Amino acid sequence: MISRESNPDFLNSFLDYSITILNKSPNSIKEYNYDLSMFLKYMMIHFNMTKENDLKNIDISNFDINILKKIKLDDIHAFVSFLAVNLKAKPATRARKISTIRIFFKYLTSKLHLLNENPSQDLETPKLERRMPKYLSLDESHKLLDIASNEDNRNHERDYAITTLFLNCGLRLSELVGININDIDFSECKMNVIGKGNKERTIYLNRACMRSLSEYLNIRPKQNIKYDSKNALFLSERKERISRRTVQQIIEKELRNSGLDTKKYSVHKLRHTAATLMYQYGNVDIRALQELLGHESISTTEIYTHVSNDQVRNAVENNPLSNY
Repeated sequence: MISRESNPDFLNSFLDYSITILNKSPNSIKEYNYDLSMFLKYMMIHFNMTKENDLKNIDISNFDINILKKIKLDDIHAFVSFLAVNLKAKPATRARKISTIRIFFKYLTSKLHLLNENPSQDLETPKLERRMPKYLSLDESHKLLDIASNEDNRNHERDYAITTLFLNCGLRLSELVGININDIDFSECKMNVIGKGNKERTIYLNRACMRSLSEYLNIRPKQNIKYDSKNALFLSERKERISRRTVQQIIEKELRNSGLDTKKYSVHKLRHTAATLMYQYGNVDIRALQELLGHESISTTEIYTHVSNDQVRNAVENNPLSNY
């Protein structure tokens, strides 16, 4: 749960609206709260409402609504500049905060009617660089799975099932830890997951997934499970739903033991790997890949349609003029 005690009423009202009407996920609400708290704290410095310069020490619980009404586009630009220059925030981070600010001011203007004009109306998003996603090769993926299944690891059935689902299904970390046993239809070889924006989608499970899940469920603890975790698929050694951090540590250890750079690869890179391998080896239609990954926009999925260096080399080698 996020802490609301230190928020002004209008911010908590926006968070409630985002939960009940916009149907935003708990993760989104947490991000909204963080982004907007930072924005309001910056505005207190910007408008000389405090002598404190450390954002962490600024109290916004009694944020003056009259100051809120003074905020113009230039003031928002000053905040974005502060993110870029002082906090070294990347364009993607700034874009997320800008999106949050836009939604927030739209609510204050059109729903709460606290403002007559929306200062973020013409707020632009920074241009994002499109980089090739980092991913494991097919051989590196095989090696990671071999490491995960090593019987020297006392949790190898669980860890192997986790790694298998990441590499075969392209799950997000939050989606994997949120899986319940009753989300899985073993007769139809599929399961439902809750993705971004609380959107539910169906993931079809191949033979490797079904086999690894079956082997894990055979040894999954059945006694003394924490009450709120009884239906959780993956359990920690404390017999409660496995945490994101624990899963990250599992994958980091596997990557390290595979000789892979943990600064370059991470849990999210396994999602990239699954998408890339399916596209390169499985002749997967881009629309099917979009559905599988739970992308709202096809443009997001298109980053996985990159081609490997070998494919480029082969294209040149196979040019009909290559032997002329």
